[in-house]
Amino acid sequence: MPELPEVEALAQFLRGRADGRAVTEVSIGAISALKTFRPPPDALVGGTVVDVQRHGKWLDLMVATSTGEPLHLIWHLSRAGWVRWSEQLSTNPVRPGKSPLALRVRLDDGSGFDLTEAGTRKRLAVHVVEDPTNVPQIATLGVEPLSDEFTEDRLAELLASRNQQVKGLLRDQGTIAGIGNAYSDEILLAARMSPFAMTKSFDAERTRVLWEAIREVLTGAVESASGKPAIELKDAKRRGMKVHGRTGQPCPGWDDVPCGDTVHEVSFADSSLQYCPTCQTGGKPLADRRMSRLLR
Repeated sequence: MPELPEVEALAQFLRGRADGRAVTEVSIGAISALKTFRPPPDALVGGTVVDVQRHGKWLDLMVATSTGEPLHLIWHLSRAGWVRWSEQLSTNPVRPGKSPLALRVRLDDGSGFDLTEAGTRKRLAVHVVEDPTNVPQIATLGVEPLSDEFTEDRLAELLASRNQQVKGLLRDQGTIAGIGNAYSDEILLAARMSPFAMTKSFDAERTRVLWEAIREVLTGAVESASGKPAIELKDAKRRGMKVHGRTGQPCPGWDDVPCGDTVHEVSFADSSLQYCPTCQTGGKPLADRRMSRLLR
């Protein structure tokens, strides 16, 4: 799933290519992806793209319509969705069916993009709204972790407001917007913290370390992703991971401090996390919930 750094890079990529261009076609390939019905998608046709923004993991194509009313085409790529840009889109009509194509946006110079979704579990979500906050998931987003509002004091308040595992707090979009499974693993490695550490156990020093790790990891990932074409972002994200998705491989440590321990995994029903015992849990492996159930 693309997270804050990749979604920010996609926003930059689309902004640089679509700004100022007129929308000539919006076609739906998967009606299940469209979560709103008024305004209809074709209300965007004839309008001009004026910006592309990011809200957490959501992308927002802002269009000044021919009637003068601003509209927003907003989408969440979920786990298997992606943006496929083309300088010359196919002229074949979009036909709803079993194709991965969920939505097509064509611009006045023939360029544009397709939203696609692989697999059978369709979770890609597309909204056409007059205001981004009309999308409930955007209206309830938490603080942006790279914004000026995300201070050490703000993080301390969030940690103290509940008692849960820190991994869960980092992934909670209503608390901190844009961090998902992959970057929470990377942040916790950088902070040298267990994903199962309870939030109310954090004192001022541990809070500062976590805050710095959040800023360091996300800032570095945004810088690395910026300027890359959409087609390269997935592979670039995988190559940049130090612990996430690297079960069984040597831990590279952080900040050029070598480790060499083996990356471990904890599996859940539909996801998993990766961590380094030496760097994060005092050398003690965490219980793998899936294996624990099998051994009962």
